[in-house]
Amino acid sequence: MTEKKPKRPNIIFIVADDLGFADLGCYGGRDARFGPVSPVLDQLAAQGLKLTDGYSNSPVCSPTRFGLMTARWQYRLRGAAEEPINSKSKGSTTLGLPPEHPTLPSLLKGAGYRTALIGKWHLGYPPVFGPLKSGYEEFFGPMSGGVDYFTHCSNNGTHDLYLGDAEHSEEGYLTDLISDRSVDYVQRMAEGARGDTPFFLSVHYTAPHWPWETRDDAALAAEVKTNLFHLHGGNIHTYHRMIHHMDEGIGRIVEALRSEGLLEDTLIVFTSDNGGERFSDNWPLVGGKMDLTEGGIRVPWIACWPAVIPAGGVSDQLCMTMDWSATMIEAGGAAPDAEYPLDGVSLMSVLRDPQATFERPLHWRMNHRGQRALRQGDWKYLRVDGIDYLFNIPADERERANQAGREPERLAAMRAAWETWEAGMPPIPADAAVSLGYSYKDMPQR
Repeated sequence: MTEKKPKRPNIIFIVADDLGFADLGCYGGRDARFGPVSPVLDQLAAQGLKLTDGYSNSPVCSPTRFGLMTARWQYRLRGAAEEPINSKSKGSTTLGLPPEHPTLPSLLKGAGYRTALIGKWHLGYPPVFGPLKSGYEEFFGPMSGGVDYFTHCSNNGTHDLYLGDAEHSEEGYLTDLISDRSVDYVQRMAEGARGDTPFFLSVHYTAPHWPWETRDDAALAAEVKTNLFHLHGGNIHTYHRMIHHMDEGIGRIVEALRSEGLLEDTLIVFTSDNGGERFSDNWPLVGGKMDLTEGGIRVPWIACWPAVIPAGGVSDQLCMTMDWSATMIEAGGAAPDAEYPLDGVSLMSVLRDPQATFERPLHWRMNHRGQRALRQGDWKYLRVDGIDYLFNIPADERERANQAGREPERLAAMRAAWETWEAGMPPIPADAAVSLGYSYKDMPQR
């Protein structure tokens, strides 16, 4: 008897912003004062697959998004050398995702998918760059890296909310607006999806990125309008509530899929663009956003696809953002562009069987502090501020026990492997910018 081939899935790629490794209950996160922080995401993990050793392409937002969109090393594109792209790049013709470059949505669109981005773009400004130029048919959200949740203004005070390629004004708390639009999109696409026209929906929340505002904090907008970094504000309780608002919205998206009869044949993937920031919980990891220590790059990865993924799976497969993009391209029956071969590796075998792991070396580099890293099997080679380290990650996730002196040959081999990989990437441009919103003058080092 021939096994029934699953139909091409609808795909929803949900990306949180600056979420820490242990911020979710299913990754060991503590409950908030009001109870569980992430019950919907915890349930998606229980019904699908949770990865324990999944990473982002970068410890900062826009470079990761280049990797997500292209399924290739972000280092291949000039815009991704910015750490991150900031509002000063407005008007630039080089600091963004080139419209001619194939992308995850453009490849899926070419394979018959409907496509939309609802949420954060952060890959260059119009008129040269934008979601509608890179494969999305619909767009609602901010173009920049961070905006106020109520005024929808970026850090320089400029209003930054778009519908399609036009500026758009709409009242509301941005997390809820993103959820509302996502639910509406699922409902509008449902009839076609029940036939033979699946959809690809990117839901890129700005939560829980600063400023530290829950849906009850509209009064704070005037206070932070000239400094969205909100260095004087926030706390873990506000932060928990911001995550919970996002989780509630994801619950509404899942319920829309269920109501439309689409949940069984929809691949939902959830992650963060990089590790956590000020109020995040990264336990047991050290570091956070901007760091190549584990806390800056190891992030939650949850995948749910009832027709294919067995419930309750846990995998220690090494993977990073662009691997999930490659997975979605394969799942959607799309073909990569031969002139832009993928660097991401499909995880379809892992989705079908969480125990079916394979070797997957992962490389990173950062202009900031001259950082470099290679995760290969259990081992990680790391350089920060000119010092080389070697860690056995399963034995020492906090990267406190440096094995460089005990394993000099392993260190030398991994350093050489990283340098061989790096030689195949364009060099970091001399004018590439590192943009830090705060320093140890604003808060003490741990």
